[in-house]
Amino acid sequence: MLSNYLGEFLALATIHFLAVVAPGPDFAVTIRQSVRFGRLVGICTALGIGAGISVHVLYTLLGVGALMHTTPWLLTVAKVVGGAYILYLGVSLLRSKPKTVLEGDKPDEPVVEQTLLKAFTTGFLTNATNPKATLFFLAIFTTIISATTPLKIQALYGVWMCFVNALWFVIVALFFSSARVRLLFMRMGHWFERTMGVILILFAGRLILSM
Repeated sequence: MLSNYLGEFLALATIHFLAVVAPGPDFAVTIRQSVRFGRLVGICTALGIGAGISVHVLYTLLGVGALMHTTPWLLTVAKVVGGAYILYLGVSLLRSKPKTVLEGDKPDEPVVEQTLLKAFTTGFLTNATNPKATLFFLAIFTTIISATTPLKIQALYGVWMCFVNALWFVIVALFFSSARVRLLFMRMGHWFERTMGVILILFAGRLILSM
């Protein structure tokens, strides 16, 4: 049964991964936590970010399911908006410029100890309260996932995305514990973002043309 949805899953996994690795609030918070408080705090923050994804998955699954059964025309509108948002995200990344300081980073702040629970909560709230994540999940669940895909399969997609988010930011926490690596990324990271932007624009164009 799962093999019937392999193509859909690969499309979902690809665009989700591109969005995850593109630097944003989650990325900045993970780096800040890792640099200031150490790897363990950074890892707990990453796990919190992964858990925060579950909030978006849950309300998206429930909301989209109701949308499909009650107002199909709104689903079409949602698909258009979703495709447009993915396009916007790609254009924003394409226009990326070199950074001097990562978003939300204040390197001159004094270092104080932080509990692992607080680190987890910081990561969780950073992701769960991000309005851009809401738009992103609405976009991919209405443009990539078919209306005929069973809810349990969609739930597995959600579990996969939580896992990938957590794993990626654990890697970020481990890698960016070194301040030297962090500075290098700030100098060269805009080229990485621009590449991700081109890929997202191409994906959005394919989605819009297929409607």
